[in-house]
This record gives sequence, structure tokens and C-alpha cells, in this order.
Amino acid sequence: MKKILSLILTLVIALGVLVGCGSKAEESKSSIDVIKKAGKIRIGVFSDKPPFGFVDEKGANQGYDVYLAKRLAKDLLGDENKVEFVLVEAANRVEYLQSNKVDIILANFTVTPERKEKVDFATPYMKVSLGVVSPDGAPIKSVDDLKGKKLLVNKGTTAESYFTKNYPDIELVKFEQNTETFAALKDGRGAALAHDNTLLFAWARENEGYDTYISSLGEEDAIAPAVKKGDAELLEWLNKEVDTLIKEGFFKEAYDATLAPVYGDTVKSETVIFN
Repeated sequence: MKKILSLILTLVIALGVLVGCGSKAEESKSSIDVIKKAGKIRIGVFSDKPPFGFVDEKGANQGYDVYLAKRLAKDLLGDENKVEFVLVEAANRVEYLQSNKVDIILANFTVTPERKEKVDFATPYMKVSLGVVSPDGAPIKSVDDLKGKKLLVNKGTTAESYFTKNYPDIELVKFEQNTETFAALKDGRGAALAHDNTLLFAWARENEGYDTYISSLGEEDAIAPAVKKGDAELLEWLNKEVDTLIKEGFFKEAYDATLAPVYGDTVKSETVIFN
């Protein structure tokens, strides 16, 4: 009986070792090899943040981030169509990387110290600041104008964290999706809406009766691709790729194709992209 129990115990230990080794082997697999074997790269983008990431009337992904995503797929896999667009919200971008639902996040992801603790950011490809849009009939021209009023924000955004940290007395009304937040502004459920100024410039231009009366708040930030924490191989590839694209003028090309038609002459390209 003792021999049988001893044998069972030995088998259990051996199995545990094998499972452990298998897990380590899975973890040590080259992320780029895994992507190439799958024949596609999964990139997280927005579905409701034009002109950066949105789904058009034909159901196709469009926007500045999408333009970049296709180029990444082309340079890594030889075909811009070998990209699987995974639609994300601001609040779940980190979780989608951590749970391996995407390989890269390109959903207008602003680099912050808090986020850098959870994901790895590559070389930035865009500049951004916070802005606040409000109706022409009741313009919010300073943070002081928000006292006693409701400010609309998206969950998981830089705007939410900025106002929570710096202006805790301002009441925030939070939403998951951009479409919900902007609808709330139009419905009068808030005095103003805080978001990336690059988004607000575009939205205000296409929605008469509103303007970005606070065009910049806080310090200028950077937007960058993000990968799962510790994925050094994919991070290194992305760093080199973005550096190369900057040198060849790709981001000016992407700007002209996707942002210039929306911004017109109201925004200069050098205030948005890295040249």
C-alpha cells in the first residue's frame, strides 16, 4: 500500500513539474513568432472616436489609428489586411492587453505614470492635451466656470484621472462610450465635456453650436502603442518601427489622409504628430 501511495505521489509531483515547465515554455514563446504563426496581428482600436478610430457606415474600421495599424500589419506580416481589429473602450484597454485579447493597443492611449506600471509603451506617435468643449450659449472658458456644474467624462480616460486628482470638488458624470458622453452633452446632462483636445477639435468642427473653449489643460502628453507588460520582443520591434515611420514621414501621410479633412486649417499638423 505504501509503495502504491509513494508511486502516486511521485506521479503527481512529476506531472506538476511537467505542467510548470509547459507553462514556462508557453510564456517564453516569441510573441512575434506567435503572431506570424497565427497569420494576423490583433490590434485594439476604438469604434466611436472619429477621426482616430471608428466604424463607418459600411462596417469598416477607419481613422488615424487604423491607418497606422494597417501599416504595422504590412511591415510585420507583409499584408496590411492581416490585422484583426478588436474594438475596445477606454476603461478596458489595459485589461485587454493583460488578458491576451490583443497584441497591441492603438486606441489613442495616452502615456501616464500609472499606466506605465501596468503596460509597456513604445515610442510615441502623437501629441495630445486635455480640452473642454461646451455650448456656445453657455461657454466654459476656465476650470472656475465648472464650479457647481457637472462635467462629462469617459471612464478610464486621462480626463477622468486629471479632474479626479486635481479638482475633486467638480462633479463628474462618467460614461463608457464616447457616443454616450457626447449625447449627454447635447442633452444638457452636463455643462461641458472633457476629453483629448485632438478629439474635441474635430467634434466641435462637425457639431455647430459647440466649441473647445478650453483648448489645453495641464501638460502636453504623448500617445503611444502599448503592449503587454514584459513583452520585450514586440516592444523592441514597435520602437524601431515607429522610429522608422517618423523618419520616412509616414505620420504626416496618415495625418493628411485621415485628420486634415476633418481639422481643415484649424489645427496644424506639427501640433499633433511627431515629424
